[in-house]
Amino acid sequence: MSLLDAASEQDALEQLHDLGCTDGLPVVIPTAERVARMVLATGYEGDLVLGVMGPLHGSATIEKVSTAAVMAGCLPDHAPVVVAAVRAVCQPEFDLTEMQATTHCTAPLLIVCGPARHVCGGIASGFGAMGPGHRANASIGRALRLAMINIGGARPGSSDMALHGHPGKFTYCVAEDEENSPFPGLHTTFGYQPEDSAVIVTGAEAPHSTFFTGDRDDPASVEGLLDVIALVMANPGSNNVHLRDGAITVIMNPDHAEVIRRAGLTRQDVQAELARRATISVGTMRRISPSFYSQGMRSGGEDSDDVADDELIHVLKDPNRILLLQAGGSGLYTMVMPSWCAGPHRNAIVHAQIELDQACEVPGMNDLTS
Repeated sequence: MSLLDAASEQDALEQLHDLGCTDGLPVVIPTAERVARMVLATGYEGDLVLGVMGPLHGSATIEKVSTAAVMAGCLPDHAPVVVAAVRAVCQPEFDLTEMQATTHCTAPLLIVCGPARHVCGGIASGFGAMGPGHRANASIGRALRLAMINIGGARPGSSDMALHGHPGKFTYCVAEDEENSPFPGLHTTFGYQPEDSAVIVTGAEAPHSTFFTGDRDDPASVEGLLDVIALVMANPGSNNVHLRDGAITVIMNPDHAEVIRRAGLTRQDVQAELARRATISVGTMRRISPSFYSQGMRSGGEDSDDVADDELIHVLKDPNRILLLQAGGSGLYTMVMPSWCAGPHRNAIVHAQIELDQACEVPGMNDLTS
C-alpha cells in the first residue's frame, strides 16, 4: 500500500479530501504507526485478504481495512467487529458491486449480536442507538463505509449511483438489546450459539418511524401493533412492494416488545404474522405501478388480467426475510427499514462471526489519535 506525504496533519486531511478518500467529514490521519497498531489489534497479518469489494474489486486486506478503521476514529476494541462486517459484505451473496452501483439509497445496516456488544467498546442498543453520540456505533459503521469508498471504489455520481443516498451511508450500526428482549439473540436464528458474537448485515433504507399507542396491558393491543407494522412494511412506494422477495428489518422498542411478550408470541410467530398481514391490493398495484404489477404476476406464473382488484399481494413470501429485534428507548415508535430487493441474490441477508479471541491487546492504545 503506497504512502502519501504531507507537511502537517491539516495538510494531510485536505489531501485526503481532495483525493476523494473521505466521506466528506474530517478523518483521523492514518499514519503508518496508527495503522500498524490497528493491524495488531485485529490479531491478523496485514496482508491477509478478507475479501474483494466491488465495484472497483479491490482486495480488502487487513492493512487496508485497518486504515479505514483508523480514519473512522475506531478504537482497537472495535477492530473485531469491523473485520467481521467486511467479511460479511464481501460474501458474494451480498452483491456488494451491484449494491454500491444502484440508484436506490440502500446502505449496509450492521446489527451486532452477542457478547461483542459489550466487549468491543460498548456498542449502543438503547436510546438513540442509530443516532449521534455513540462512538462505537458511529466509528464501526463509518469504518465499513470508508472501506467501501477506498477499497470498493464507490464514489457518488461515478460508481455509487444512488440518486439521493441517505444518512445511513455515513454509518449504520446498532446493537441488539438482547438482555431485555422477548426474543433469543438474533444471531441464534442464523445457527450461532448464544455465547457467540456475530454481525448481521442487510442492505436497508433509512428507518421508517412506526407509531403505536396501544395499551400493553390490553390483550388486543398485539393485533393493532402487528397491523400498523405490516402497513408500514407494505408502503406502496417501497421497493419491497414493487419487487418483493427482499428483506425488511423491524426494530421494536421495549414497550412494543413487551406487548409481544405479554401475548406469548415468539420471533417466528411475529415474522409469520407480519408476512401474512403485509399486503397490498391488486387494484392498488394496477393503479400506481401497472408495469411492475404485470411483471410480478408473470414471474409468478399468473395471468395478470385474471386477478381481481380486491385480491391481495404479499410483500414477502418468506417470513425469515424479516429481521426482527429489540433496540432503542421506550416509547411510541418501532422502526421499519425497507430494502432494495434487487441484485442477483435479491438483497440477501449475510452474517459473519466476530472473533473475539483473535484480537490482540495493544498497550497504550486508549487513544489512536495521539
